[in-house]
Amino acid sequence: MKYGTALVALAGLASAREMPHYSRRAAKREVPQEHSHEATLRAVNTLLKLNNPLNIVDAVFGLLGNAAAATGAPEVDNLDCLQQIIADQAFTNAKAAGDVEGQTQAILFRAVERNTGSVGLASVICNQTAVNPEIASISQHQDPASAEAAGNAAIELAVAKALASIGADPLIALQSATFPPGKIGDPTGAGLTCDDENDAKGCIFTLNLLTPAVTEAEILAAVGGNGNGAGAGAGVDAGAGAGDACTVVVGQPAGNGANAGAGKGANAGAGNGANAGAGNGANAGAGEAATGTVNVQAFTGALGGAAPPVASGTGNRPFAVNGATFQTAGAAIQRSCSVQKNACANAANAGQITGGTQQCDTQENECRAANSLKKLRRTTSARRQANALDFGGCGNPAIQFAVGLDGRKEASFQNVNAADFNHGSAQAIRIVADFTCQRLESSCKASAETVQACQQASQAAQSATGQAAADAFNSALGVAA
Repeated sequence: MKYGTALVALAGLASAREMPHYSRRAAKREVPQEHSHEATLRAVNTLLKLNNPLNIVDAVFGLLGNAAAATGAPEVDNLDCLQQIIADQAFTNAKAAGDVEGQTQAILFRAVERNTGSVGLASVICNQTAVNPEIASISQHQDPASAEAAGNAAIELAVAKALASIGADPLIALQSATFPPGKIGDPTGAGLTCDDENDAKGCIFTLNLLTPAVTEAEILAAVGGNGNGAGAGAGVDAGAGAGDACTVVVGQPAGNGANAGAGKGANAGAGNGANAGAGNGANAGAGEAATGTVNVQAFTGALGGAAPPVASGTGNRPFAVNGATFQTAGAAIQRSCSVQKNACANAANAGQITGGTQQCDTQENECRAANSLKKLRRTTSARRQANALDFGGCGNPAIQFAVGLDGRKEASFQNVNAADFNHGSAQAIRIVADFTCQRLESSCKASAETVQACQQASQAAQSATGQAAADAFNSALGVAA
């Protein structure tokens, strides 16, 4: 998942974090571990800042004990529920932006183990109900040495079901797991945890300390046996306050259903469905399934494995990737590229390919660009011939790039038409572009062709930066800022 490499800089934040750590260490508490799932923490922090009505200083305070959390959330009365409040607000903000990856990170954050005073001590469960049912169904993992840890398996299954409900890969739930159990009474308080704010991926993954309470098979059984493919929900692009990106690469192999995954199905090839794939299925031709559907995935790169085919057929959700269906080609292609990225990262982490995981991020961008450029030339030409798209009940969806938007000192992206598209500014164009597409579909009631064109425009914009990104989005939709 993509996110900026640094947390939002806030005056006094460092001292606010460090002082609670020092005082709790003196009491022989379990060592801090709030930065164990650092990429998820960073992603949720960015989402929280999009709309933060309770003025919570930083998402990290949701993972601290109440005494320390109070310094970062002075307007929150029930600190036992701070982690849930943060996850709930982050999910709401991501949902408003049409950001499935952001919703995924909010779900994972809700399940991360919260700091407690000693090895074997469980944290207090929130006694309030979250606004979003996807968050309300989950509680935080408990210290693996505590008696309450017996419930961690149920928590991971609840996370998987919540992920499946938003169209994300349920196997990503394994990333919410916690550490191996430490020794109760350990005088060092160290247990088997880690805490490294500088490890962008998360030290629990880097140090191989992640200890899931359930298996992939148990997750697939709990959600009905469909892995749905990985990708959408694997990360979040940096939004307001962050411009750079990092990537979590600890997801499970893409699509572990009976007939999906990297060559795992009886009739499947690299991530292909039961009867589809680029010539790999028992009943499929080169990019064309026996049913007559066509693979519209244009990217041919295969680092860590080929991108799963994007089957184009008929019906209300005519596009499919590894069994998951989509209304637009853009959304399906994005999933395909993300699945390939995760498979590549898994291969890199396992030592099956050399060169690290950064090349997997590059390949994902190339995958999106290959599809965007191919389709952009075709759809822009057709659109110019037709003269205009149907934006439903809304006006111009153009995006501008400028300094001073929303009072920012730095340049950012924002819709020109704030009456119909009132998201506010963001430093990552994806945040604004995906919100625009979601609004066109849900509120504006734009045509299906327009929504698909918007999805493609968003992909095209993400292949560029600055003014060029805004120009790519606007050009694809035939509008001007």
